[in-house]
Amino acid sequence: MDRRSFLILSAGAVAGRTLAPVLPKLAQRRVLTLVYGKSIGAMRAIDKVVP
Repeated sequence: MDRRSFLILSAGAVAGRTLAPVLPKLAQRRVLTLVYGKSIGAMRAIDKVVP
């Protein structure tokens, strides 16, 4: 292994460790929907996480 490949591999490893916890949060969206609940006789909010 030469110096260039070592630097590329170590930079990839560092990027993978720093971006791994952040990516799932960026890929998800929260959708808030208001629906009328007949049983309670009022509007209620449904919060869904959509990938």
